Amino acid sequence: MSETPTREVARRVFAGEFNDATHTFKESEEERAPVYVLLPTGVRANRIFVVGTLTETEDVGEDSEYWQGRVVDPNGDPFFVYAGQYQPEAASMLRELEPPAYVAITGKPRTYETDDGNTNVSVRPESITLVDAATRDRWVVETAEQTLDRIESFDDETNEYARMAEAEYDLPLDRYHELVISALESLEGESDGESDAGDPVTDDGADDADDAGTEPEAEPQP
Repeated sequence: MSETPTREVARRVFAGEFNDATHTFKESEEERAPVYVLLPTGVRANRIFVVGTLTETEDVGEDSEYWQGRVVDPNGDPFFVYAGQYQPEAASMLRELEPPAYVAITGKPRTYETDDGNTNVSVRPESITLVDAATRDRWVVETAEQTLDRIESFDDETNEYARMAEAEYDLPLDRYHELVISALESLEGESDGESDAGDPVTDDGADDADDAGTEPEAEPQP
């Protein structure tokens, strides 16, 4: 039985925007009402679809296996994915995959507050699939298009989620327009032979502080 009467649309979003999406809300008082994160470009997201390079996996569980995966998008920004006993297929994939590898992930956003008061955003995967470079490239183009569409409709006064984003975030939309440009330019660079799109490589800046903040602590286990 599904968690909600209708399956929510899986939004495509670059990691830089996703990691900025720290505000969550419900639109119903019902106990099983879906929890949404508010994307800064003005849309709600209960599920997301991402494709990127799996660069690291680690079992961060204490009493039982609880796998963390680090998936980097073409801008070098990371999605952090956590799977344990309640996501057995996804946890098995993180256990068995050998980074670096291109993966497609459908999952639910989760936010949690760290001991120092910061809010980290992660993905609870519904599925993790090994994919090829062409699939990653298509995702980049589709995500760029959807991000630009959200930016274009942001100023529409009837866009209630854009108004909510204005109230919750002090973040310029140019930030996300630049993510689009950077991602598309990365594809052009690969087609020009600057790197091999069929051979994922670990981000050189993996240990550097990311735009979205420092690497999160292990997500609290359910």
